[in-house]
Amino acid sequence: MTMTHPTLARTLVPTSSLLRDLLVIVGGAAAVGLLAQGEIPLQPVPLTLQTLGVLLVGAALGWKRAFAALALYVAAGAVGLPVYAGGGSGLMAPGGTGLRASLGYLLSYPFAAALVGFLVERYGLDRKFLGTCLAMLAGSVVIYSFGLPVLGALTGLKGSALLAAGLTPFVLGDTLKLALAALLLPGAWTLLRGR
Repeated sequence: MTMTHPTLARTLVPTSSLLRDLLVIVGGAAAVGLLAQGEIPLQPVPLTLQTLGVLLVGAALGWKRAFAALALYVAAGAVGLPVYAGGGSGLMAPGGTGLRASLGYLLSYPFAAALVGFLVERYGLDRKFLGTCLAMLAGSVVIYSFGLPVLGALTGLKGSALLAAGLTPFVLGDTLKLALAALLLPGAWTLLRGR
């Protein structure tokens, strides 16, 4: 399947090279790590700007580089760099009481970013508000599709209790992040067309 729409990263730096790709991937991982530091410490999963970063990196980098950037981000945190929410790291819960409750969400990030990147590259969904909303919503569905089952398996929560812990507290924040992304991305394209 042919990708017909350039990403923001490819438009800003059109010359392809291994060094450029590495810098873009590391930059994407670092951006998500920085956004993860702004958090509201809900239990068992904190509310952060991390998912906004995941979705924006997906749109800006395209599916291959976005997948690599988020895989790097997850790996960096897994080996001990303090890039997860609130400066956290490792795959174990604080205190070593088992795997971290947010593990499923973390593991979803490369796949969510890749899906957003694919939709942007294939259909140019980041050029308009509604298209960006659709791409970001699709990425969010991937995040919850991984996050909720893993959260349930790790905590024993089921049904409405699982939704109350792993979805409901995040709906308003995710809606606001989706709207912000839907304003930022088309705005960036408007600025690029004007230069």
